[in-house]
Amino acid sequence: MPIGKASRPAGSLSRRALLVAAGLWPVAAAAQKQQKPASRLGQPALSAARSIMAGAPLSVFLTNPPPGARLAIARPDDPADRAIVVLQPKSSVPALQTPGAVGAYELRLTVEKDGVPRILLRQPLATTEPGATLAAPSRVSPGQALPVRGIGPNGEQDRVVLVRPDAPADADGPRFFPAENVEATLEAPDMPGDYELRYVMHAPVSGLAILARRPLSVE
Repeated sequence: MPIGKASRPAGSLSRRALLVAAGLWPVAAAAQKQQKPASRLGQPALSAARSIMAGAPLSVFLTNPPPGARLAIARPDDPADRAIVVLQPKSSVPALQTPGAVGAYELRLTVEKDGVPRILLRQPLATTEPGATLAAPSRVSPGQALPVRGIGPNGEQDRVVLVRPDAPADADGPRFFPAENVEATLEAPDMPGDYELRYVMHAPVSGLAILARRPLSVE
């Protein structure tokens, strides 16, 4: 009997210990869950093509960019505070407009420290000779619908435009933007004569450059 009486408090304490442990477990588990994301945070990383047609958009795959980070394209010997193109990424796969001139450049991930850009990551980038193609009928009647296809670097400011053959590179006319759609229907001029379809690239460094021409007779 004494042994039985003595065993009750021990059993009772054991149950209380289990209840206490069970009560504390959710708190401990929650604390562990809060700590896990911090332990999984990795270093920033970027990945992109190392060679691309001059003037074409460059897609960059970003991982763990720090707050306020910026992507930049610069010449390899440019200091951190100098760049040709700068973009603050708003997604994990942003696109940068590449320079329109052939050359050796550098893709950079930077962040400001004490008001001065600091290079976190860098990757070589080479741009190749830009080119474009145009497809359209060679003859059309005045005011007729003209189906046109234009493919090139397809930069955001590139355009396919219909102008006179002697018009300057910045001349305006019926146009469309290949970055939005490589095919479009333009309206032919009402005035008969000789015209020209052009693919005009507009990119950093190069500025405006006519990459392709296609004669068009309105008759």
